[in-house]
Amino acid sequence: MKTLSLCLIVKDEEKTLAECLTSVKDCVDEIIVVDTGSTDKTVEIAKQFTDKVYFFEWVYDFSKARNFSFDKATSDYIMWLDGDDLVLKDSVEKIKELKASEQDFDVVMCSYVTAYTKNFEPTFKFMRERIVKNSPLFRFQDPIHEVISLQGKVIYREDISVFHNRKDKPHTDRNLNIYRRMLSSGKTFTPRQQFYYARELYYNNLIDEAIHTFAVFLSQGKGWSENNIEACLNLSKCYQLKKEKNNALTALFGSFVYDLPRGEVLFEIGKIFEESGEYKKAIYWYEQALQAKPNVAGGGFVNLDCYQFLPALELCVCYYRLGDKKRSKFYHKLSKKFKPDNASVLYNENFFNNLKE
Repeated sequence: MKTLSLCLIVKDEEKTLAECLTSVKDCVDEIIVVDTGSTDKTVEIAKQFTDKVYFFEWVYDFSKARNFSFDKATSDYIMWLDGDDLVLKDSVEKIKELKASEQDFDVVMCSYVTAYTKNFEPTFKFMRERIVKNSPLFRFQDPIHEVISLQGKVIYREDISVFHNRKDKPHTDRNLNIYRRMLSSGKTFTPRQQFYYARELYYNNLIDEAIHTFAVFLSQGKGWSENNIEACLNLSKCYQLKKEKNNALTALFGSFVYDLPRGEVLFEIGKIFEESGEYKKAIYWYEQALQAKPNVAGGGFVNLDCYQFLPALELCVCYYRLGDKKRSKFYHKLSKKFKPDNASVLYNENFFNNLKE
């Protein structure tokens, strides 16, 4: 039987930490919590679950804090979480099965679900290196958006999921400030750091800086294909905020260079045409999005709604705008199949019922 240490770094997680640790405690052999400066009851809550609570002085580097927690682990393998993550019962059972199996592995890639319905049906997810062998070879890199380099035998378990349970935390400029500190110290960004820095600029509404940084990242031609595609998508959204339709479309079409068209990109193209009243063009791209297949195992960010629900919902609108009520109702029924309780679906259902009367 393999043993498994759970490692967390936390700060001011009193609203979610107990729920997190309760969800996963049955499939781990020890829990290690490293506090980086909490001022609430986080430490007190952590001590209810484990006596292995440590303190780490915050040095604006998530990797150093996480690696400190890894250094405290004594089990064969290490699983890491944030204090606002959840592991549902079915995934807990699958982790137990993995521990009991004779399967050999160095890294387990699991689904990280950052958006989901009230019934925990994923709508946005991607793969993360969630469980690793307890070895100095497996340590985090990068001060922000930290990552463990994959090596050895890597297995992919999309059926094991971690849910991000944010509890409506507002977005802050914390990550952006870490990148600013890196720049002010003379740090030269790697392509990956350049990509995530551009994203933080976009998230903080520094649109012109974001456009420049995304453009520099893409022009260097050294980024991972999934990051390149995401950069094109985010670059387009920046241009959309500036009402620059042609630039927004050009950015999206540029993503086709890196791989097969993603549903997220196809949907975004459709949305741009729909918003400009070009419904026939919008219909074409929405229908392409419906036919696209998500590739979660590829490692990129996947918005599952862009492959099913959202294109169907917008096709309903576009066909109605063109006067084709039959096709409009067809796509309404399709969107209802995906999400019967969605507010927009319920609105459309009422609309068509009244229209019939």
